Amino acid sequence: MIRDKFDVVVIGSGPAGNWAAIQACKLGKRSAVVEKNAVVGGVCVHTGTLPSKTLRETSLYYDGLKKRSFYGFEIAFRKNVTIQELMHRKNIVVENEMMVIIDQLHRNGISLFGGVARFLDPHTLGIFQGETQVAELESEFVVIATGTRPMHLPGLHYDSKRVFDGESILDLQHIPERMAILGGGVIGCEWASIFSKLDIKVTLIDKRDRLLSFLDAKFADTLFELMSDGGIDLELGSPASNISATDAGVTLTLENGKVIKSDVLLVTAGRLGNTDKLALDKIGLKTDSYQILAVDGNFRTKVKNVYAVGDVIGFPSLASTSMDQGRRATLSAFGGNAKTRKKVPLPFGIYTIPEISYVGETEESLQEKNRAYETGIAHFFELPRGQINNDHDGILKLIFDRNTRKLLGVHIIGERATEIIHIGQAVMSFGGTIDYFADTVFNYPTIADAYKTAALNGLNKLGIIGQPVVKKLKSKI
Repeated sequence: MIRDKFDVVVIGSGPAGNWAAIQACKLGKRSAVVEKNAVVGGVCVHTGTLPSKTLRETSLYYDGLKKRSFYGFEIAFRKNVTIQELMHRKNIVVENEMMVIIDQLHRNGISLFGGVARFLDPHTLGIFQGETQVAELESEFVVIATGTRPMHLPGLHYDSKRVFDGESILDLQHIPERMAILGGGVIGCEWASIFSKLDIKVTLIDKRDRLLSFLDAKFADTLFELMSDGGIDLELGSPASNISATDAGVTLTLENGKVIKSDVLLVTAGRLGNTDKLALDKIGLKTDSYQILAVDGNFRTKVKNVYAVGDVIGFPSLASTSMDQGRRATLSAFGGNAKTRKKVPLPFGIYTIPEISYVGETEESLQEKNRAYETGIAHFFELPRGQINNDHDGILKLIFDRNTRKLLGVHIIGERATEIIHIGQAVMSFGGTIDYFADTVFNYPTIADAYKTAALNGLNKLGIIGQPVVKKLKSKI
């Protein structure tokens, strides 16, 4: 059995774990990563973010080939495309990213151990392959970055033939004619968009009357109108009372009496933290009902030398934030300050079709605070680039303070929303006003030019175009 000693041992090789381990090496510390699977990268690389987003691009390409008539010519498209063909690009992306991660670990001198990590005490981890302990690692600090897994509904058999969860859906062997998706959260909405573009008749079912309620209401409504127009049936406001899966297909009976028949069922019912195999009881650490760990502002758990980062600590459960959490946890462990000096606005991206991204306040949140605000709106059909891209449904909205014109929120639906949101995020981070967009020059033609159009629209509503802000904002940088 291998015995070794490290400054930090990271459990999990996803984005949070990799960044935690690499940051430790940059500080001159000796670090190790423990990964239970045969490959590195975690859910992000293998069953989550990268595969789903790659398949999304494939479905968009597929859909685009069918709609090339707007260029003035038609292209015949083969209808019997196989799931293997659709997954081809996904497999390449996953393989390439895995090689990048392995190279990063190797270049930074990080030791990699395969197996399940279990706490023996706060400073010692046993590494197990099955029931056999293959290593014992002693460490000053431990970072838990084990991520999450799909939650399964009790009594439902997930056979990966008729019934799938948000990860096993990648094992789909054929393209069905009909698909039911139970659960209208972010993951459910993203998969519904992807599969509908592959000529699959999709029914999205959720017990709530309104989906993605955290979004700005106008943008949520626009998204679901476009999803409906794209052929997705939305069954909202009634939960499924019975689910029957046979070799012939899946039948869902809703409480309102409706019966939904489908070839396959995808269940997106939330996620559970991967903490149950860590033997947390050995160090006196507990989780909540979703097996999620609580941490402080520096990502430290209640056990002084044990940190936790990424999806395993819950919201916001984004690959982008997980990377930063891993880096900052390691900085904190070795004497740095993981807390940022100011509250940085986080961008959120939802990869539906069309995609949505936002940062900052919504109109609804500002109304609850009784704060005076105004909006500026740009429609993509107003932009030459929108016409070129055939994106007539896109919208960008700026929300700003009526008195100071300080930017408070940005909301975008449409092509490249998750890319151009960072322009608004940067201006918000520096405490800027919408005057920046009105006075700057953007490349032409671009989608980013929507910021200028929206800013001018907002200033026009105030009737003060060209006039300076009455009260100069003090920089907090």
